[in-house]
This record gives sequence, structure tokens and C-alpha cells, in this order.
Amino acid sequence: MNTRSRHVVAALVAGLMTVPAAACGAHEGTRPDSFTVGLLLPGRVLPRWEQFDKPLIEKRLKELCPRCGMEYANADNDPTRQRQQMTSMITKGVRVLILDAADTRALRSSIQEAHEAGVTVVAYDRLAEGPISGFVSFDGAQVGRLQAETLLTAMGDRARGGNVVMMNGDPASPNAAWFRKGALSVLTGKVKIGRSYDTQGWSTENAHANMSAAIAAVRPERIDGVLAANDAIAAGVISAFKGAHVRELPPVTGQDAELDAVRRIVKGEQYMTVYKPFRAEADAVAAMAVSLGRGGDPRDFAKTAIDSPTTKHIPSVLLTPRAVTVGTIRQTLVKDGVYTIDQICTRQLRPACTKAGLGADS
Repeated sequence: MNTRSRHVVAALVAGLMTVPAAACGAHEGTRPDSFTVGLLLPGRVLPRWEQFDKPLIEKRLKELCPRCGMEYANADNDPTRQRQQMTSMITKGVRVLILDAADTRALRSSIQEAHEAGVTVVAYDRLAEGPISGFVSFDGAQVGRLQAETLLTAMGDRARGGNVVMMNGDPASPNAAWFRKGALSVLTGKVKIGRSYDTQGWSTENAHANMSAAIAAVRPERIDGVLAANDAIAAGVISAFKGAHVRELPPVTGQDAELDAVRRIVKGEQYMTVYKPFRAEADAVAAMAVSLGRGGDPRDFAKTAIDSPTTKHIPSVLLTPRAVTVGTIRQTLVKDGVYTIDQICTRQLRPACTKAGLGADS
């Protein structure tokens, strides 16, 4: 976790610790310090949801509110299922919902239902439509800028007037547009965007199909770099190049610091990923959820505000992402305890790890 992220989370927790006394005075008998928080995550395509976010949020909730409970559900990328899960949690009497919407527009009516039932909704990782009370995520524009800046560095002399293919995220996610806007703020006027594709479901298979189409249309030798919105998309991009028997891959970006992506970076197949310290995000949303459950005001520690298509001035915590290349794996992912060297460096990767300066764990 970098210095700015630590300061933000520390401020959140400090703000939270001032809430119980005030809340007890104002809501004594009606807002007891024992309630249930619902956590709704969007799917399993990205390993981070089950591997990092769920356990980290659950642990931090219990630390901040030992008498609180947590209800959990994963939508498996099905908005209809997630609406049903929300209704079920509202019926069970949760006080606060932490929601990472599988489809931000499709969940709008369910968020309205929660609001009418007196259940507070905090949008997590991606901004949802409807009457939400807070938002916790990473700065999406900065994610896109990091990807674009690092891609230009990797392209070297070809960064001036070179040909870039943009492999964007799922258009159903507002984050996809956020990332793309940030990337274009760097790329516009410096390179040519040879092709640009949206990737339904953020899926590797769809990314493979789109990249195969780009290779056929543009020819691989004329593709100088690929702006892939996340690691799952990067995997599809790289498999498409391999399927076309391209030996020298252009630099490919990513996001989410998935273990397979880190290994691809070590092998030299993927140039970078964007690391979003999951613990900082989990800590921040847990602090906001507990404060709201106790009757607190998220504006006490959310230092910025953001607008959704339906709601203005949503109290927001936007954390700082970090670019990771082969030379910075140790001081980011390993240092923060996301992965060990042994996890990254499989038997087949040991020569590449040695070359990259990733020796065995001490």
C-alpha cells in the first residue's frame, strides 16, 4: 500500500472511531451496534473477488464491529441473479449493502428498493446508478493513464505515430469508459488507434476473438502496442498473437495483478499490469459501511465526491493504483504480501525469475 493510500485509509478509520459515541447519543435504542452488512460481488471471472475482496472485507468488518454479521453472495455475472440476491438480503434485514454491480443500470431498481426499505447502499469498485450513499474505488482515470504511459515507454521509438490497438472493457461497466478516457488522455495525438474493441463480460475468449480480428485486419507487424483494459483481456490478446504464430509480441498492458498475469510479465509476454492494493479498498469500504450502519455521515471521511447518471455529489473514496512491470514486482506485490516469490516463480519460470532478479524467498 503506498503512502497516499495509507493516509486515506487511516483517515477513514480515524473518522469511523469518532462515530460510535455520537451515533449512540442520537440513535440510542434504534441504531444498536449490532447489525448485518450485505456484500454483493459481481462474478468469478476475476479471481480477486473471491481470493482477496471477500475475505479482506469480512475480516475488516469484524475488526471494526465485532458484533456485526455479514451476508455474502456472488452474482456469477448474472444481473438477474444479483437483483434476487439483493431482494433476499433486504428481506433478511441487512442494514447496509456493499454492492459491486454486475450491471450498474440493471441494478438501479433494486438499489431504489433498498433505499425505500431503509437499507443503505455503498457502491464498491464500480459506480452504480440509483440512490447510493457512498462510493469506494480506485481512480479509474489514473488506471488508464498508467496503462497508456507505461505502454508508450515500452514502445520506445514507436511511441511517436505508432499503431495501437485498444482492447476496452465491458461497455456495461462504467469503469470501462473511465479507464478508456484516462488512457486516451495520454495516447491522443501521440499514436494512431488502429482498432478499438469493447470486450463483453471482460472475458478472455471475447478478447481473443477481437484481437484475432485486429491481427487479420491490421497485420501483426503493424501493431506496435496493445492497450488491454485488464489481465483477463490481456490473456486473450496474447493467446491470439500466439495463435497467429507471432513470435515477437508487442507490449501488452493489463490490470488487477492476477497471478497468471504476473507470471506472463516475468516470461516477457505481458509488459505490465495495474496493481490496486485490495486491502486499502477493502478497509475503506468496511469503514464506510460500519459508519453508515451506526448512523454516521460518509462525508466525514470521504474527501471527494463523484456524480453518477442519477445521483449528484456521492461521497467517494478514490484510492491510488500502481503500475507493475517486471522490475517492480518485488517492491509492490511481494512487499505487500499479495504473492510470494515461490507462488510467482514456478519450476518452469525459475530461469526467467532469476533473470528478473526474483530470487527465492528469504
